[in-house]
This record gives sequence, C-alpha cells and structure tokens, in this order.
Amino acid sequence: MNNLFLTNSLTRKKEIFKPINPEKISLYACGPTVYDKPHVGNARALVIFDLLFEVLKEIYGKTKVTYIRNITDIDDKIIETSKKRGISISELTNEITKEFHSNCVSLFCSKPSLEPKATEHVKEMISMTENLIKLNAAYEKKGHVYFSVTSFKNYGQLSNKKIDELKIGARVEVSELKKDPLDFVLWKPSNNNEPGWSSPWGRGRPGWHLECSVMSEKYLGSQFDIHGGGLDLIFPHHENEIAQSCVNNKTEKFANYWVHNGFVTFNKEKMSKSLGNISTIADANKKYSGQVVRLALLSSHYKQPLDWSDELLKLQSKTLDKWYSIYTSEYSEKLPECFNDLLDDLNTPLYISKLHDLFNQSQNGNKEKIREFNRACRLLGLFKETKIDREKFKKSKIKLTEKMILSKIKDRENAKNNKNYELADKIRDELSNEGIDIKDIKDKTIWNYK
Repeated sequence: MNNLFLTNSLTRKKEIFKPINPEKISLYACGPTVYDKPHVGNARALVIFDLLFEVLKEIYGKTKVTYIRNITDIDDKIIETSKKRGISISELTNEITKEFHSNCVSLFCSKPSLEPKATEHVKEMISMTENLIKLNAAYEKKGHVYFSVTSFKNYGQLSNKKIDELKIGARVEVSELKKDPLDFVLWKPSNNNEPGWSSPWGRGRPGWHLECSVMSEKYLGSQFDIHGGGLDLIFPHHENEIAQSCVNNKTEKFANYWVHNGFVTFNKEKMSKSLGNISTIADANKKYSGQVVRLALLSSHYKQPLDWSDELLKLQSKTLDKWYSIYTSEYSEKLPECFNDLLDDLNTPLYISKLHDLFNQSQNGNKEKIREFNRACRLLGLFKETKIDREKFKKSKIKLTEKMILSKIKDRENAKNNKNYELADKIRDELSNEGIDIKDIKDKTIWNYK
C-alpha cells in the first residue's frame, strides 16, 4: 500500500502523513453547534472526515484509529435561538442533536469513536483557563477572561497572516475590556436567565474556542495527528485553538496536520444560515436518498468549492441507478487499485472516474470486476442499502400513481399531436419534478423512476 498524502493547511503543502504513533492514529473534527438544522455545507465536512476515518482504518486497522467529533451545546447562538423559539436550551439542543444524528445515519456515516459534548467538560475548561492566567497568557477583567495573543509567538501561522494584518480586517469581538483587539474570550459572565457555571471569576460560561482544545487534549493528548473542519474555521477558531493549547501545554505544535474542506455554494455564493440560502440535509433527503447526497458531496475535491443544485443531485441519482444494476452483496475483500486515489489527498473525483471505468469493464459479466466494483463503491460509503431498498425509497418519494403517470403521458402525446409543444414540455417537467423520467423511443414513450 502506498503512503497517504494530505494537504496540510498549516504548511500549505501536500505532505506524506506520518503519524505520531502508527498504533494510535488520532483524528479530531469540529462537530455541529446544535442551534439549527444542519445544512449541506455542514454535511460536506461530516462526509469528508467520515471518509478520512474509513481510509485511516483501512491503512492502520479498525482498532487503531480514534476519531473524535464534538458537539457544541453551549453557545450564544443556542441561547438566542432558544429565546426566539420560546423553548429551553436543553429542548433545543436535544432536538437538533437528534436531527444531526438522523442526518448522519441518512448519509451512511460511521459513528465516531467518541462524541463529547461541551457542557460535559466545563470543569476542564475552567482548569485550562486558570493555568493560562498563571502562565501570564490570559487576564481577567470584570468577570471576563481573555487570552493574550501576544503570548504566542506563532499566532497567525495557520491563517498565514501577521498579527497587524489580522487586526485590520479581523472578524473579532469588539470590547473595551481587551488589552488587544485580537485577544479572545476564554470565559464570560452569564446573566440570571442564561446558562452558567461557578468559576473563580464568577458565574459564567466558556468561550467557543476553549472547548475543542480541552476535549481534543483529554481524548487524544496534548499533541495529535489530524485536526479537521471547514475552511471557515481556520480563523479565528482553529488559530485560537492552536494558540491556547500550545501555550497551555508548552508545546510547539497542537495538531500535526490541519485538513480543511471548501465551502458548499448556492449559485456560487457560500451557503450559510446568515445569508438564508441554505438547503438542509433533511430538505435534500425529501427527494433524494442519502447515498445520492453523499455521492454529490464527494463529486468534487474536498478542498474545492462545490456548487449545490438539483441538477447535481439528478446527475448523481442517475449514476447510482446505473451502478446499482450490478450491485451484489458479494464483494471482493481485496482493496481495489483505485484506493490509491483516495490515498492521494482524498482525490474523490479521480476515484469516481475510476468507478465509471470499473463499471464499464464489468458490463461483459466479468465476476471479478463486478466484485471489485462493489468493493470500491463500499469504500466510498455507497451500496450500504440493497437494490430493493433503493427502489423502495425512490417509489416512496413518488406522489403520482402509475395510472396518473400514464394519463399525463397520454396528455403529453395529445399535446404533441396538436403541435402544442409548450404544453408537452410543461408536462415533461411536471413529471420530472415528481421523480419520473420519460423517454421518447420512436413512436412510443417509456417512463421510469429517477
């Protein structure tokens, strides 16, 4: 087996992955902040790091890889949303966490080794904050505790910016209590109607960046192999994690490799809740199976932007229909040759193109190639449901009965005979929107589920 290569955001280079300990591979990925339903932008990170988890297990063995994905269940956005909806914070976080887990199942993602929650680790966060104050890397003002960025000489290394450049255009919290505009909060006071914990600085709650530093150290150690997340987390979240962790632990490094996935866009604009241009995972699953959504999320390289559209999902759905024609529960245990493409910085577009080649090579009934193809699909997280299950899912999404479909096809034929092509196209589009694909072959129209 060849080496695994990953693009390291810290060095901005594609590097050979060299674990700290080949017997204990460590991966940490930032999980959801549970205040609203996850969208497909969130799903991309979920699927990418699930794939990396599977690749690492194939290389080093299933029992030798520890994958931690946290849940942020205390955050200002959570507090604001609970107030707007008029429900308790626990009701909100339980609801969204349940939705997130449902999305994970629908996308055929494996469970991480551990899924710690921020609220379960406040004691450790207080301890880290106390230690940073002792090291003169943090200071308290009016119940707020801030980390001093000047205490870490390499601040800005991950985002590849100097401190002066960050000060000019940084999206950071403005506060007169700070000694430096870039200093970030480790602890903040809580009002009576806000969740809070007792601390040496009064009743309050932790800052966002602190939780990942604490949980990654607790379960993976002060220095570990890979830290992952979306591109938007590089600054300030991951930059701040590195600073506070390295100072606290007196280490030069926090994670050795930083892997970041690109944005999911909608009409070339970043998909985000603040812009209101999101498509939730649940929305996508109303028309398409989780396998289709997963394949769509993997269709472009993880580092590149991915523009989301119904056309993309239709294309992946047709691809899966084609591939399912040679689905079998018996597949090769041997790794296919195209696995090397996943070792090359998770090159899923090239891997998928090889899947198309393998499919074509299987058309003559070559059982070895069919078994290899099925194994290759499973490595990508596909073929996790049987052919019968897939057909049942597709039919369950169709609102039209067979009688209604045939009636509409008849109406379309009449429209074409009367040269009313506008109406004929409209009927075709209506059927397409309902998940029905029609084709004209000579003087006959045939239909099928998409």
